[in-house]
Amino acid sequence: MKKPTAKIREELARLQEELKQAETRDAERIGRIALKAGLGDFEVEASELQSAFEEIANRFRNVSKAGAIAAKTAVGAGQAAGQSQEA
Repeated sequence: MKKPTAKIREELARLQEELKQAETRDAERIGRIALKAGLGDFEVEASELQSAFEEIANRFRNVSKAGAIAAKTAVGAGQAAGQSQEA
């Protein structure tokens, strides 16, 4: 059954508000961490700071990907070992 457009708009507005609140929480959390690290003591252009944050994000993305690959490999190896023992 199709949703009426009014319901979709209401849901969209609710989700946009939820996103705004989540982004505010994330910004406050990251801001507190940046201040604790001493970034508030420097006069740095926003573009330079954004570039540095992007480098950090990429570093963590690569670690997450490597961890996921290692976990899949370990699971695959465990399954293969289990199959060879059963045979």
